[in-house]
Amino acid sequence: MMTYADRPWTKRYDAGIPTTLAPYPQYPLYDFLRQSAQKFPDRPIALTSAHLPVVGRIKSTLSYQQVDAFSDALAQGLIEMGLQKGDRVAIIMPNCAQFIISFYGILKAGGVVSATNPTYPPKRMAEQLKDSGAKVAIALTLFYPMLKQIQAETDIKNIIVTNIKEYLPAAAKTLFTLAKEKKTGHRVEQLQANDHWFQTILSQYAGQRPTIEVKPTDIAIFQYTGGTTGVAKAAMSTHQALVANTLMCKAWLSSDIPGEEEISLAAIPLFHVFGMVAVLSFAVGIGAMMVLVPNAREIDEVLDCIHRYKPTQFMGVPALYNAINNHPKVIAGEFSLKSIRACISGSAPLPPATKRHFEELSGGLIAEGFGMSEAPTATHVNPLRGENRIGSIGLPLPDMDMKIVSLEDGETEMPIGEPGELCMSGPQIMVGYHNMPTETTNVIRTDKNGKRWLYTGDIARMDDDGYFYIVDRKKDMALIGGFNVYPRNVEDVLSEHPAILEVGVAAVPHPDPDKVGQEALKAWVVVKPDMNVTDKELITFAAERLARYEVPTRIEFVKELPKTTVGKILRRQLAQMEIEAREKAENK
Repeated sequence: MMTYADRPWTKRYDAGIPTTLAPYPQYPLYDFLRQSAQKFPDRPIALTSAHLPVVGRIKSTLSYQQVDAFSDALAQGLIEMGLQKGDRVAIIMPNCAQFIISFYGILKAGGVVSATNPTYPPKRMAEQLKDSGAKVAIALTLFYPMLKQIQAETDIKNIIVTNIKEYLPAAAKTLFTLAKEKKTGHRVEQLQANDHWFQTILSQYAGQRPTIEVKPTDIAIFQYTGGTTGVAKAAMSTHQALVANTLMCKAWLSSDIPGEEEISLAAIPLFHVFGMVAVLSFAVGIGAMMVLVPNAREIDEVLDCIHRYKPTQFMGVPALYNAINNHPKVIAGEFSLKSIRACISGSAPLPPATKRHFEELSGGLIAEGFGMSEAPTATHVNPLRGENRIGSIGLPLPDMDMKIVSLEDGETEMPIGEPGELCMSGPQIMVGYHNMPTETTNVIRTDKNGKRWLYTGDIARMDDDGYFYIVDRKKDMALIGGFNVYPRNVEDVLSEHPAILEVGVAAVPHPDPDKVGQEALKAWVVVKPDMNVTDKELITFAAERLARYEVPTRIEFVKELPKTTVGKILRRQLAQMEIEAREKAENK
């Protein structure tokens, strides 16, 4: 009888993909940049593009050699500033050239990258910075006033400040200064004591290379995640873990096209682990160019970059693919997506309808995958040339072991095909959560053979060929009339309705006073522009395709759904909205 230990998924690998990459090289993560800078010194690593008044769209590029040299200088500057090995440094900026330079500069200085969502409100920003213990922050001028406002609540001693215009061409930089800098909040007239200009550091330490020894076992990143509880935790991962996952991605994704021909659309935020590893580190590992998109929510900007710069690869999330599918200019045929050969969709379930429509428009492939901040980042991906199973997160990457265990005892392995909690083991599993030993013990467990297993909190199943399917999050599973119901399955069905743009489903307290303590399903629906549908029509649509207990009893139409920065629907927030609305109604 087949077991998970037999690793049946390896038989479904595309030709040429090894089942193991061991032994893994023992060098720090930034060595990928060193190698690419030596092999392809003049090749562009990043293309920055922007619209400016009068001149229209402009672009600028930085080469691998430049980024390697700039990050060396920044590293030396950080060391001279007093940064000690293992100190955390916060990066507070969107996708831009300075993010890339900062990322590698921090690592070269022996520091730990703690990348933060720059759009966080001050209170949440202060909490994360305090928790990380960051001594230095590197930020855009746009966020400098907010950082000064909260600095006293953190351990930050120095702020390094950079302006978004710094890597624009000279004429465009002047125009930005005159027309947009002050108006859009990017101008900072003077820095306060102990703070430094980014470009001053690069100039002062130009040509210097740090000599600090960084070991593969040293911590490289603190990646904040809600994990299984919703409480923000910093997942700590080593250089060797990130090197391993970069090489896994490289083995899986780069067999068809050489690096010099690969153009990656960097729309996923680089401060998110998906963007940091699967976009940034992977691109640097193969010597590819990235087209940087600072804000993926600006769909016009995303489409213009696709149309102009012809990316071949596009790491994205379902919400972004869905927004592109339904954009008026795409529907009208004004933008071409035909350059895109392959996309990896992650961070949230990919509705089959979204996948089909995007592939029809682009002629390329969306391969659904899966990853976690605790295993940064990719763990499963569908084959790029082999069978791409709709609804599946694909096959485990080389050197990954998987098992599905009972939800009741957390130990008994479930029969093949039966759902349970997904557990994984591999070379990129995190060390643990920063300052959270109990949380770490809950999710990282060592078996009798000494193997470390990450308990993901996801309910999944594996089919006979080794393809995995996420059924739902453990915490999102609903109990309706004594039956387990998975909101993701309901969302997939409702998203097939032609009038639905987006849908989120969550369990809420039952509205019937006679059923206090029981749960009911509710769906929140965003309707496509110029289309109409009623709640009764949607309930009927669902009833024809789902079991009776899976059909949402109520539908609420909304303008947008609450999401994370990478487009994952926040079901907890949907349920909280319902609770608050009921409390408000009862208090009237």
